[in-house]
Amino acid sequence: MHKLFRTFHVTVCSLFIFGPAYGNEAPKPWTLAESVDVAPVWAGHPVSFCLLTDGDRQFVAYYDAERQLTVASRRLDSSDWTTKVLPTRVGWDSHNCVTMAFDADGQLHVSGNMHCVPLVYFRTQRPRDVTSLEPVSSMTGKNEDRCTYPRFLTGARGELIFTYRDGSSGNGSQIWNVYDLASQTWDRLLDTPLFDGEGERNAYFVGPVQDKEGTFHICWVWRETPDCATNHDLCYARSRDLVHWEMSDGKPLELPITLATAEIVDPVPEGGGLINGNTKIGFDADGRVILSYHKHDADGHTQIYNARHEAGGWTIVQASDWDYHWDFQGGGTIQFEIHVGPVSITDAGLLVQSNSHAKQRGGRWQLDPVTLKPVGPAPQEPGYPTGLSVIESGFPGMQIRRASDLGEAADAEVRYILQWETRPANRDRPYPGAPPPPSMLRVHKLVRQ
Repeated sequence: MHKLFRTFHVTVCSLFIFGPAYGNEAPKPWTLAESVDVAPVWAGHPVSFCLLTDGDRQFVAYYDAERQLTVASRRLDSSDWTTKVLPTRVGWDSHNCVTMAFDADGQLHVSGNMHCVPLVYFRTQRPRDVTSLEPVSSMTGKNEDRCTYPRFLTGARGELIFTYRDGSSGNGSQIWNVYDLASQTWDRLLDTPLFDGEGERNAYFVGPVQDKEGTFHICWVWRETPDCATNHDLCYARSRDLVHWEMSDGKPLELPITLATAEIVDPVPEGGGLINGNTKIGFDADGRVILSYHKHDADGHTQIYNARHEAGGWTIVQASDWDYHWDFQGGGTIQFEIHVGPVSITDAGLLVQSNSHAKQRGGRWQLDPVTLKPVGPAPQEPGYPTGLSVIESGFPGMQIRRASDLGEAADAEVRYILQWETRPANRDRPYPGAPPPPSMLRVHKLVRQ
């Protein structure tokens, strides 16, 4: 199984309506075994929270009803939470996610509430004890004044790595740090940024995703300005150790990677329908990497495409056949009308891909393993129990938010998710009038019978 290392603090899950089963029996459904209230939380706008299950304990990071960043923990056999309110408060920016990770000594690392601001970072003084979280003013002391998109991940040797963007949309570089357990200090994993926009642009990347052979894969788009329509050029790189990077043909890449030196998979121009946040990495049964994304076709309709690395280079195949043009543009956090899922392999060996569309029928299709073209609807993937899709708030326009677990339960047939409700994104600006009342943040325990 291909493993996505802890690069994403939170996944906000969309509930897809899938097509009928195709060819094989669908997997067993998830049922709700338990719901545990965490706390009332800020509901005025969406911003990603974090859930981390570690052994017999569970940790949640969120913005409370007063917008304060808060970290809570509990034993899995208890509904009582121990909390620590941290000295940072979210405004209206949906970029200001929060993420967490443990080091090998059991110390909890927390970072978040950053969009082009100085580093916000906390670390426990006692293993797994959230009450001992304390601010840490810096990691390396360099390039920490305009931080965004904090991410913790695990390196090839099990080391804790932290990456973030230094700069702004359209003018930023990607910084990578590595944690030293003995000294409890951070140093640069890379002597230079992984990507460098050269003061003209920045890279929005996805990954690293590790394949079954241990190689890390990333893909990214370049963006010229804060206007999301200026995304262009889908690119790719891979590495065995997250330090030395190469192209798909094995040619070494000199760091930092720039627009001129990057391997461009699909040269989508600005305004061509490519957007950050909707590029995904998957693999076929032979372990070949597949990049999924969308762009406009020759008629201006926005379509999903899959690019697979083959012997002769990249083969690009259109997967959807929609007659709708998604005209996204401008700055701030936008609401996505199309969602692209990575190509994956089911337990039955089928090559499948999920998607959703605000105007057209989405779902899950099966792909031909040779041509990558859709051949019909795929087996229905078990969704969440229907009761979890009921909005509790009576405030107009509320939506359900979810965060997947960055850790994992000891039982493979158990899954935990975090759920709450907020208003939709508003391009990082306040809504007029009074905000909605706080919503209840809950951890749901799902089991497969």
